[in-house]
Amino acid sequence: MEAVRRHVWVEGRVQGVWFRGSTREEARARGVAGFARNLPDGRVEAVFEGPPAAVAALVDHCRRGPTGARVDRLEERSEPVEGLQGFRVG
Repeated sequence: MEAVRRHVWVEGRVQGVWFRGSTREEARARGVAGFARNLPDGRVEAVFEGPPAAVAALVDHCRRGPTGARVDRLEERSEPVEGLQGFRVG
């Protein structure tokens, strides 16, 4: 199955609530590569590459966030796959 890539930006109470760490755990469990990082404006930015169903599950995770998070808005964009390896938090 071919890989897909999604780039997301998440707004709300998403910093200081273990959002990136929980996203990393979900990504590793599903075999999805990419990254999640805090942005200076309070959003979290993430990129996911992998099987379509696994990437969709990660985007859904970002729509909810972990306990303590509040997601007000999620922007999602499809992009060409770059062949990322592993998942990092920045």
